[in-house]
Amino acid sequence: MSLLKVRVIALPTVSPFELSAAAEVFGIDRRDTGGPVFDFGVVTPTPGRLATKVGFDVLVEHGLEDLDGADAVVMAPYAAGTEVPESVLEALRAAHARGAWIVSLCSGAFALALAGLLDGRRATTHWLYTAALAARHPDVEVDPDVLYVEHDRIITSAGTAASIDACLHLVRSELGASPTANIARRMVVPPHRDGGQAQYIDHAVPECSSDSFAALLGWASENPATDLSVEALARRVLLTPRTFARRFRAETGTTPAAWVGRMRLARAQEILEQGEEGLDDVARLAGFSDAALLRQHFSRTLGLSPRAYRARFRGV
Repeated sequence: MSLLKVRVIALPTVSPFELSAAAEVFGIDRRDTGGPVFDFGVVTPTPGRLATKVGFDVLVEHGLEDLDGADAVVMAPYAAGTEVPESVLEALRAAHARGAWIVSLCSGAFALALAGLLDGRRATTHWLYTAALAARHPDVEVDPDVLYVEHDRIITSAGTAASIDACLHLVRSELGASPTANIARRMVVPPHRDGGQAQYIDHAVPECSSDSFAALLGWASENPATDLSVEALARRVLLTPRTFARRFRAETGTTPAAWVGRMRLARAQEILEQGEEGLDDVARLAGFSDAALLRQHFSRTLGLSPRAYRARFRGV
């Protein structure tokens, strides 16, 4: 398999955290622990020293011509008021037109909107800027509540740590759950998150303020095929189902049923990638009642059948 070519566009006043997040996900060779490696680089319209928004400079050696052939183009965030050159907007349009993934991190969504790539599409940005994005670009369906959104191979993310979620989602979409988990383990972050400016796609073991809830979610993740109804989970932490459901949403930002469904789907993805089990066994091991329900979850959430998912990601 050829290496995925990933390029980040950085402008003056670039945010170093999100730039580093993309570099951490795509720029490190993790073959020593069985992880993936990418062809990664950073570009800017005028190569040279580039000021960040926090007072130090970075050296960017390559211009926009290095975007040629990129499989994914990431727009790094920049400070409000920073001019976006037309050459950058043209490069984003051209990359999308030839089928490349386009990813914006935090305020990078404004560049995508200026390029017209978000018109008629659902998108997000940092919650501080969602109102401004909606006001300036009324043709964009701005969702202020998610960590990231994917629409037509365009991924937009909320702020700061959500940039990691968006980058990992791109890895998962191209390479599958196992390489994504490898990167996440090396970064000491969850491969998927719920809650907060809440991700709508996948399963997570969220950070919990309650040790009992953290232990419960860890146990549930290790036992997807057991009874994980609200009643059964509530018994394990000595709460009534009603109190448990209320506290679960407060801790995780989602419902017990939604979290369990996403967790079981992630487990099914891993089994399909790594094993040879038939669909009935995959469903049983992941906690679904039957293969029909497994197919329903795959189709609704991933847009693929389990068989198509295995064909795409088996052995990647």
